[in-house]
Amino acid sequence: MRSRQAESTLVLYMTSGCHLCEQAEALVRQQTAWVSAIEIVDDVELLERYGVRIPVLRRLDTGNELDWPFDVAGVQRLLSGYRPD
Repeated sequence: MRSRQAESTLVLYMTSGCHLCEQAEALVRQQTAWVSAIEIVDDVELLERYGVRIPVLRRLDTGNELDWPFDVAGVQRLLSGYRPD
């Protein structure tokens, strides 16, 4: 069961014009509306951290991240708070 708290802390790091980012955003929005898309090119630190990894879905409350490629099951695990070993 997803909590509204968990969903409200999701961020998708991406860049405009990235077809993989668009696919990831569509997939995530099928699971929850509580996600903010963040453009990384506007922030040097984010660009350095995520530039070669995007799209990346992150839960701000736990710090857990999901790198592309991910699927519905991966998004659901992130939403549920599952943390891999």
